[in-house]
Amino acid sequence: MSSYTKPMVMVLQLLFLISLILATFNSGDDHFMYSGFSGVDLVIDGATTVTPGGLLELTNGTVQQKGHAFYPTPLRFVRSPGGIVQSFSTSFVFAILSVYTDLSANGMAFVITPSKNFLSALPEQYLGLANIQSNGNASNHLFAIEFDTIQNKEFSDIDANHVGANINGLRSLRSHHTGYYADEDGNFRNMSLISREAMHVWIDYDHKLTDISVTVAPLKVARPMKPLFRVTYNLTEVLTDVAFIGFSSATGTINVRHCVLGWSFSMNGPAPAIDIARLPKLPRMGPKPPSKVLDIVLPITTSAFVLIVGTIVFLLIRRHMRYAELRDDWEVEFGPHRFTYKDLYTATEGFKEKNLLGIGGFGRVYKGILPVSKLEVAVKRVSHDSKQGMKEFIAEIVSIGRIQHRNLVQLNGYCRRRGELFLVYEYMANGSLDNYLYCKEGKPILSWGNRWCIIKGIASCLLYLHEEWEKVVIHRDIKPSNVLLDSDMNGRLGDFGLARLYDHDTDPQTTHVVGTIGYLAPELGHTSKATPLTDVFAFGMFLLEVTCGQRPINQSSRDSQCMLVDWVLEQWNNGSLPLTVDSRLQGNYNDNEACLSLKLGLLCSHPFCNARPTMRHVMQYLNGDMQLPDIRPTDLSFHMMTIMQNEGFVEHYKIGSTTSIDTASAISVGR
Repeated sequence: MSSYTKPMVMVLQLLFLISLILATFNSGDDHFMYSGFSGVDLVIDGATTVTPGGLLELTNGTVQQKGHAFYPTPLRFVRSPGGIVQSFSTSFVFAILSVYTDLSANGMAFVITPSKNFLSALPEQYLGLANIQSNGNASNHLFAIEFDTIQNKEFSDIDANHVGANINGLRSLRSHHTGYYADEDGNFRNMSLISREAMHVWIDYDHKLTDISVTVAPLKVARPMKPLFRVTYNLTEVLTDVAFIGFSSATGTINVRHCVLGWSFSMNGPAPAIDIARLPKLPRMGPKPPSKVLDIVLPITTSAFVLIVGTIVFLLIRRHMRYAELRDDWEVEFGPHRFTYKDLYTATEGFKEKNLLGIGGFGRVYKGILPVSKLEVAVKRVSHDSKQGMKEFIAEIVSIGRIQHRNLVQLNGYCRRRGELFLVYEYMANGSLDNYLYCKEGKPILSWGNRWCIIKGIASCLLYLHEEWEKVVIHRDIKPSNVLLDSDMNGRLGDFGLARLYDHDTDPQTTHVVGTIGYLAPELGHTSKATPLTDVFAFGMFLLEVTCGQRPINQSSRDSQCMLVDWVLEQWNNGSLPLTVDSRLQGNYNDNEACLSLKLGLLCSHPFCNARPTMRHVMQYLNGDMQLPDIRPTDLSFHMMTIMQNEGFVEHYKIGSTTSIDTASAISVGR
């Protein structure tokens, strides 16, 4: 070898060694695998913790919480300026542990994001990823795969057990009921996200095909060949050059834990296989497993068997009879009938899914036919883990059950069993009003005559609740989804889960701020005190919504929202108030009634409570017994109301409002 070639060989060897070192360094950033998280460096916040056993708990069972966990260093998804997002693959094992086997709130998501700061994000249906204003904004640069256990109408969720691919918000680009396609026969197998069982997930992105695929399977089932779903989307349009990867989750009003057992990731290659044998154990949820003592004792002797079984049967029968005769003092004074659990179980065919009418903030509602009377009823099944809270809840709801009014959904009775409460209402054949206002489920468009009758009926009901019954009843959640329609299309006010009662001529007490954004009076953000005039405010929004066929808060574009009151006020100011009437009526309405409804709606939803009419005055206006005051659009100052709602109250909601299952309080976003 010449003296010239020796240095060249040494240089080439040195370059090769440097390239190996750089490849090793880059590989460490581009892929990893964790079978458990003991000693792993993660960035966590909120309710997230890593247990001594190595389990990553994104939430710890407390309600109204959110939690995040991120890989500590950002990954470079785009190698050169102006380039495309690289292919990547991730795999993880997770489980959702709910205290109930058939109810959970809410879900979790795998997320790629340019920032780890989610302080302004909301819990519940927002999964700790966004809030009302930021949801869907292109500036989020966010990609997520959600595992959602609640069906949220505002996000067009397909059901309460789905997996979805999301871009910049909570509305899924593509979603699918949770499950997998078995390799042996190709058939789809259902899975439940709240089964308390660990499940394996694979997420892959192919930059050449711009293809996103998601695969789910039980933990001990090999990765299926066919993914759960695929969707084509170019993530170069979404992700930033450098971004963080991790998980986000949130809870609502149910005790739930979101757990991650293992995680792997790789750029430009398949994610490393997770060592299932080394995964941490999941904590037990629900009742303790049954004792095996009887299985050991029974075979000993026949005499011992007879003695033990006879004793157990005697004790169980005595306990059952004592409970069946038990009536607490606070229940005696209430009128509604107490049903047996057996009757309700039979009426709903064992609470089968085919009889499910809907899922509300506090449980599920089933259609049933009582076995003896053959009466159609709606049975609300409410889970509850607080005995004192259940007592207060029953006392308040059953008190309302004594109210008799033609425009009120009648409470027929209730039942208590093993920490659960069942409320039995008369069945409303035509469902809720919002389904007709927005033409859901193939419903026909509601005529103006029906709308006017519903408006007057609900106003009459509120007058009775506020002034004519033995106590003052504040409903606190008046909106179309809580107005049910009977077989004759008459409006009936229902869902008194948030209602408050107090004696006439007394001052209502300050309590938690509850209700639905869009229907909440501005003063609630400052006083937290519900009064008849806060119901009047919500009724004003109800009037506008029924007349205009639009929601109180509309998404005017991807980045902004339009308040219905602002729009109606603007049209009135321009002399074109009739243009705000629901266009689907095609002009088939009474001009005087529609204009009265719009102006009265604006007056009722005045930002200053003292300027609102009482429900007695509202009825006089609607019946034509009294003329509406001579008001002008400029007198109402609704722009101030918009500021108070969008900035004042919503900010209060973000940082200060809480919910309490003990008093059946909740805040929801208008759907």
